[in-house]
Amino acid sequence: RERVMETISVSKLFFFSCCMLLVLFPHLIQCGVTYDRKAIVIDGQRRILISGSIHYSRSTPDMWEDLIQKAKDGGLDVIDTYVFWNGHEPSPGNYYFEERYDLVRFIKTVQKVGLFVHLRIGPYICAEWNFGGFPVWLKYVPGISFRTDNGPFKMAMQGFTQKIVQMMKQENLFASQGGPIIMSQIENEYGAESKALGAAGQAYVNWAAKMAVGLDTGVPWVMCKEDDAPDPVINTCNGFYCDFFTPNKPYKPMLWTEAWSGWFSEFGGPIYQRPVQDLAFAVARFVQKGGSFFNYYMYHGGTNFGRTSGGPFITTSYDYDAPIDEYGLIREPKYSHLKELHKAIKQCQPALVSADPTVTSLGSYQQAYVFSSGKGNCAAFLSNYNSRSAARVMFNNMHYNLPPWSISILPDCKQVVYNTASVGAQTSQLQMLPSSSQLSSWETYDEDISSLGDRSAITVVGLLEQINITRDTSDYLWYLTTVDISSSESFLSRGQSPTLTVQSTGHALHVFTNGQFSGSAYGTRENRRFTFTGPVKMHAGANKIALLSIAVGLPNVGLHFETWNTGILGPVTLDGLDRGKRDLSWQKWSYQVGLKGEALDLVSPTGVLSVDWVGTSLASQSQQPLTWYKAYFNAPDGDEPLALDLRSMGKGQVWCQLGCSEPTQRWYHVPRSWLKPTQNLLVIFEELGGDVSKISLLKRSVTLPTRLVTTVCADVFEYRQTTENHNAGDSGESEASAPPKAHLECAPGQSISRIKFASFGTPRGTCQNFQKGTCHAPDSRAILEKANSSASTFSFTHYC
Repeated sequence: RERVMETISVSKLFFFSCCMLLVLFPHLIQCGVTYDRKAIVIDGQRRILISGSIHYSRSTPDMWEDLIQKAKDGGLDVIDTYVFWNGHEPSPGNYYFEERYDLVRFIKTVQKVGLFVHLRIGPYICAEWNFGGFPVWLKYVPGISFRTDNGPFKMAMQGFTQKIVQMMKQENLFASQGGPIIMSQIENEYGAESKALGAAGQAYVNWAAKMAVGLDTGVPWVMCKEDDAPDPVINTCNGFYCDFFTPNKPYKPMLWTEAWSGWFSEFGGPIYQRPVQDLAFAVARFVQKGGSFFNYYMYHGGTNFGRTSGGPFITTSYDYDAPIDEYGLIREPKYSHLKELHKAIKQCQPALVSADPTVTSLGSYQQAYVFSSGKGNCAAFLSNYNSRSAARVMFNNMHYNLPPWSISILPDCKQVVYNTASVGAQTSQLQMLPSSSQLSSWETYDEDISSLGDRSAITVVGLLEQINITRDTSDYLWYLTTVDISSSESFLSRGQSPTLTVQSTGHALHVFTNGQFSGSAYGTRENRRFTFTGPVKMHAGANKIALLSIAVGLPNVGLHFETWNTGILGPVTLDGLDRGKRDLSWQKWSYQVGLKGEALDLVSPTGVLSVDWVGTSLASQSQQPLTWYKAYFNAPDGDEPLALDLRSMGKGQVWCQLGCSEPTQRWYHVPRSWLKPTQNLLVIFEELGGDVSKISLLKRSVTLPTRLVTTVCADVFEYRQTTENHNAGDSGESEASAPPKAHLECAPGQSISRIKFASFGTPRGTCQNFQKGTCHAPDSRAILEKANSSASTFSFTHYC
């Protein structure tokens, strides 16, 4: 009776009937998925669900099963993914579900591994993805206005959503059909837009919710960051922390759809990392407040292959400092520390899903959250919110030590099995290593600026917006015009040059005068607009000005971002003439979409044969802008992930932060599944004049080769308990029933040759840089020296 009353009213009849049939005829029907105020309910059971985002289009099909298996081994129950509309419908009515966009195959792979799926259809996804996941053709549907109460937009959005849902139903992939999909999302992070649009935004939210529920999937729908999501849709939270979040109705569960494991990278910006201690602390805070579903965004970030990065200025790498890195390798200690957290939470699940927490103060910054059910289940979370000082607290007549900014988890309300700040997992050293593959015999092809205008399809008076012309088929658009200079101009006799000023709405620009490179300018993700100002060499007579405007990913977020402009909208002026400044904005301009090399399809094995490549020595060649390079290489031996080292190339370094000697992104993932054993073609287009002779193919590895020194590290804490040695019985011990342990393990084929021990006490520093702290036990080193250093694994147990 209690469970039926707590379940959302729209689905209570189905849930009750389903469960009755399950009791009477268990071989006939499987219960669907519903929810109540405590949790998602699967087959009649409340569940604490641990999820991680893995986007199918940001990896390759050959990587999928390994990624998903690692997620399962890390303690996940659910794989979360967006659905990428622009990848699936590149032109109206023409659908694509192959290769990296084989959504059905991806979901069936999740099912094969044994996990659930949260399918975030959107179809707006943000995701730092080009145009927020919308196909660019949608922008040109007559009368359309994105993400509001607009007929053309709603028709297109509904059509794609129905397409995806119907595909899932045809393959029996919803949980109500026996499949793995237990939840779906409609829209995405719409709260700010809804408030800005007022009544139109609210009407759109209500329509979207009704439309989604009407598709009859048999599983709940959610809306993230949408406080007024209408019933029965569940509103959810996204953010670095979500313990403050409360569902908009008392009968909805507390769900966290994006627990940010790190942050994305942008050209010219820093590489963000989030300490696993803080991430674990945020998750534990959410669970102790009653949260029953949380999803790591990202668990594996992957790669923005092709022209899929949004922003603009989002890097190709979407690593996100995730537990599984961009290349599919486990990042330690993040992966294992979270895995231990998941085990601890699962040990608490019986109490968490059946009781509400009782909160007790343990000090000025310390609290106890206790979940105690009438069936004898008890779990406690002991929190220390002081970010600087540890605390010793009394709970249930026992003392507990709480590190700063940490939460200890007690699945039986007695023994600590996990503390968010006490990381005992081994630290891995992810590195890029040389491969056996050589990139040699480079050949070049000049973009040939002198032929510009030969392919121009448009000549008009005035400046045109870039995407209206390219329709995002290319990042490049040439703006071409001619300036007549009188032989009497004074600057000619003085040997000076006039100044060209170009105001652009984004994102980047290269300027050429009479076929010669004159300079570049760039915007940023925060400020796409910029101005180029620089001298240009001109002679008497006709002078050709060629402006190469470059898009660096279309916007993916913002109110009505479909209306934002890209390209050169002016004014464009020439200063330093005898008659002063000349406005070139309203003279005749010709437009050429893309590069000559793109038109010739030089990136394909057949197109590359259509031109004469020059095989001159790169060492003696002056670096020229707008140059194509090609080389062939064989696939390296081994099975490590691969990357191109493009540090020597120009464009990335131009966008490096001020005072920084490294490019924002140096390594570019090359999936092994893309390679043949021999004669792989590599084609590179360089805008500014990089040095391709220094490009190399590297291997991504967790450890160094055996001929070099490999370092692995781990910490061990006196009071650190683990989920493995947790004794659920009534032992009466407050801290540990087994001593703490550090475990070091080498890669296959390696053995431990030397052990360096910092100290027992309060060591300082990080992996490879540990030092003695202010407190040290002098005899602790002798204990370690008794270990067998020839073993491939080594465990050290120190009895206090």
